[in-house]
Amino acid sequence: MNPEAKLAELGLKLPATAAGAGNYVPTVRTGNLLFCAGTICVVDGKMTHEGQVGREHTVQTAYESAKICVLNSLANIKAATGSLDAVARVVMVNGFVNAVSGFADSPAVINGASDLLVTVFGAAGKHARAAVAVAGLPRNSTTEIQLVVELKA
Repeated sequence: MNPEAKLAELGLKLPATAAGAGNYVPTVRTGNLLFCAGTICVVDGKMTHEGQVGREHTVQTAYESAKICVLNSLANIKAATGSLDAVARVVMVNGFVNAVSGFADSPAVINGASDLLVTVFGAAGKHARAAVAVAGLPRNSTTEIQLVVELKA
């Protein structure tokens, strides 16, 4: 099943792509690699999850936030390539979690991103990853995700 059909089967749809909030572009291709700028949990211009894990959010609500970030990244990939079928594999996920000092469960939060990528792309969704807690993110987003994907030749 292609990735977009899998998203539909899951009842998920790609959000509209957002304009960059600074002097950068959403994706950069070099060779067969597509580097995606960080995406936060915004849908239709509105934040879906604001605040820190351990204060305003639990690991579970932040897990959902990470999934929304991935959907935004996938929308950017589709905008750059025309179709998610262009993705050969997910190479790297960098996940950032807006959390209280001492928060140690960033991997459990970023599993929201990783689990969705594996569900959508199967074995090609398996990736290397970093999951880091930070003191703040743009627009007070609960999570931010950066992806690197390999494109089919």
